[in-house]
Amino acid sequence: MHNHGHQKSSVALSSIFASVLLTVTKLVTGILTGSMGIISEAAHSLLDLGAATLTYFAVKVGDRPPDEDHPYGHGKVESVSALIETGLLFVTSAWIIYESIRRLISGNIEVEATWYAFAVIILSIVVDISRSRALGRVAKETKSQALEADALHFSSDIWSSAVVLVGLICVSLGIKGADALAAIAVSLFIALAGYRLGKRTIDVLVDAAPRGVSEEAKNIAESIEGVIAVERVRVRPLGPNVFVEIDIQVSRKISVAKAHDISAKVEEATEKKIPGSDILVKICSKQMDNETIVDAVQAIAAKNDFSVHDVIVDRLDSKQYISYDVEVLDTLTAKEAHDAATILEESIKEEVGNEIIINSHIEPMKCEAILSSELSEEEMESISSALNKTDKEVEEISDLHNLLVRKIGEKFFVSFHCLVPGDLSLEKAHNVTSRFEYLMKDKMKDIKRVVIHIEPK
Repeated sequence: MHNHGHQKSSVALSSIFASVLLTVTKLVTGILTGSMGIISEAAHSLLDLGAATLTYFAVKVGDRPPDEDHPYGHGKVESVSALIETGLLFVTSAWIIYESIRRLISGNIEVEATWYAFAVIILSIVVDISRSRALGRVAKETKSQALEADALHFSSDIWSSAVVLVGLICVSLGIKGADALAAIAVSLFIALAGYRLGKRTIDVLVDAAPRGVSEEAKNIAESIEGVIAVERVRVRPLGPNVFVEIDIQVSRKISVAKAHDISAKVEEATEKKIPGSDILVKICSKQMDNETIVDAVQAIAAKNDFSVHDVIVDRLDSKQYISYDVEVLDTLTAKEAHDAATILEESIKEEVGNEIIINSHIEPMKCEAILSSELSEEEMESISSALNKTDKEVEEISDLHNLLVRKIGEKFFVSFHCLVPGDLSLEKAHNVTSRFEYLMKDKMKDIKRVVIHIEPK
């Protein structure tokens, strides 16, 4: 960014020096020859000098980073500079047209087509070609609106100088009035450049969306996996850059982390395909058409900051039943936990239907780590004995390994890995591990929890 700022300032400063040279040379030559066309070109170059000076200061200010008073940066300073330049273009055009018509009517059109008059106009064309290309190149690299405006301006100057050159040739051939007509033609070129520049500048200042950017951003977002639909795309220019706000829909079943990942992918893809874009993605959760009641319960629970599991939905005697385990903070009293669970039940009924019957099992949830204490040899032998006896009773489980036993307070927490048949269904495998845990607790009452990690044979 710093290198771009130096590039922009350098090319703008060189344009100022070129404008000073051309303004002085044209003015002196115009006065000496009496050529209204050359004088109009001197006025045009004076305008160029003012515009180039404005551009120089605009790119210096426009490259400042965002601050507290300008959270979107200072990029629109360049647009204000371009708007002022537009006004100067129209004022100059009007004056030259007026003066040229006055000369044609009064007949005061004596012009001397000297060699240095031709030399000044040719020099002007060469200088404008050179700086127009330089400004255009840097404007494209840095996406500077002010430099792009100057490049457009000076490219039109080439044609206006060419018209004056033709006028001088006509004067040298004895065609009276050609110089004044050439001046009027120059003014029309100036006005045309002003119209083009003004339209672009006003579009930026009123936040007109750059053509095609909204559609491109929408297509990019829709191509990202996990995006159901794009609700809205808003685009506004920010100096040389563009701000893009995209509202996307994602399934409400997915986690917050997954939704954030989808949002990040949308931002990354958009910034890659639309260089210079500043992306803001808003996520909107949406209920899917194929969403089951189990999905709905889990989504509603997540929305209300609850964690639920073992959701079961069944029907009996034309009535629908929903049961689940819901985790609440273990620091709550029984009444507080019940009130929290009731809020979740009411939210589910509000969406799924009041006719359903809900049974929720409240489980305490610990949010802080608990330090475990060391086990004695006798305690470890008791747990190993219970583990071996249970292993013989549950045939589906074999090769117990990675055993870990922790003691928290007066309770034991046991975890281990084991093998189960690879073709065993997940539901049956879960039932087997639940049975193993029940048998372990039955053999040793102080076991609080048994966590079993299954692996296929």
